[in-house]
Amino acid sequence: MQYVRFGRSGLRVSRYTLGAMTFGSGEGIWSSIAGLPVDDAKRIISVALDKGINLVDTADVYSQGQSEVVLGQALKSMRIDDSKMMTATKVRLRTGNGPNDVGLGRSHIINTVEKSLQRLQRDHIDLLQLHDRDNLTPLDETLRTLDDLVTQGKVRHIGACNFSAAEMTQADAYSQQYGKARFTSNQVHYSLACRDIEFDVAKAAQAADHALMIWSPLSGGYLSGKYASNTQEQGRRSKLNFPPVEPARVDPVVDALIAIAREMACSPATVAHAWLLGRPEVTTVIVGAKNEQQLLQNLEAENLMLSSEQVTKLDALSQPSIPYPYWMQHFHDKDRM
Repeated sequence: MQYVRFGRSGLRVSRYTLGAMTFGSGEGIWSSIAGLPVDDAKRIISVALDKGINLVDTADVYSQGQSEVVLGQALKSMRIDDSKMMTATKVRLRTGNGPNDVGLGRSHIINTVEKSLQRLQRDHIDLLQLHDRDNLTPLDETLRTLDDLVTQGKVRHIGACNFSAAEMTQADAYSQQYGKARFTSNQVHYSLACRDIEFDVAKAAQAADHALMIWSPLSGGYLSGKYASNTQEQGRRSKLNFPPVEPARVDPVVDALIAIAREMACSPATVAHAWLLGRPEVTTVIVGAKNEQQLLQNLEAENLMLSSEQVTKLDALSQPSIPYPYWMQHFHDKDRM
């Protein structure tokens, strides 16, 4: 396993992060995503450790907190501390029925972190991430609260999820001006089915030295090929089309992944992961699994080297439409190449 610097921090993290969304069981959308009890989670964690993964990602809302519970129980029973496996979790989404059980206000952040620490059975969170921005809470209230948690030692590093380039830049400017803890990362969706971050988010991350953590690298399993038009595979996408995928645009990419996988005697998912690991924007790819075999299959991508021709083909087929003002800039760039 390769280890890389995590943004502007002193941490070195594995190119793969273990996703714990499958841990625990819950109602609603979680019933089709999660389901792993402690013993199964321990087997998944054991495989991840053997492969060199040193970071696991969860959230306070996954299975109504049960993901954190199962993760905490598994890590404690296996006697795994943060020197072997660091923990990342999130705050922002609704965790209760009360009017303040949601958002990035000071009260909700502090209450949620205390409960997350109890569920994880640790005295600190290695990476606390804002699950999304909160339009109703002033940014300074959120960032001052995060800084307090870092100062208290309850949180080691802070990051964001699903933030735009402008939002990351604004937060970084505030933290620099007032000497507060700064974001180290932005967790974003990026795959051959969705390359939107290349226009702004990735450039902002590079400029600010933020790590980019990638969630749903297979776009909800779509890039694995199991939802191809000639199959009858049923999975969670039959109940939840998330992240949203446009079949007409993405199916040619899936066909290419299947063809390349045949050439290289591996799975289409492995090829999709290998493409991601080859992108300079990517720091670490979050990979979840419901069993050891699925996890091992995804991790094979670290040892898979795609040819320049294969990368070019995938790049061309997955090229997103260029939004304004970039198409206008590209038009004017012709005489400046």
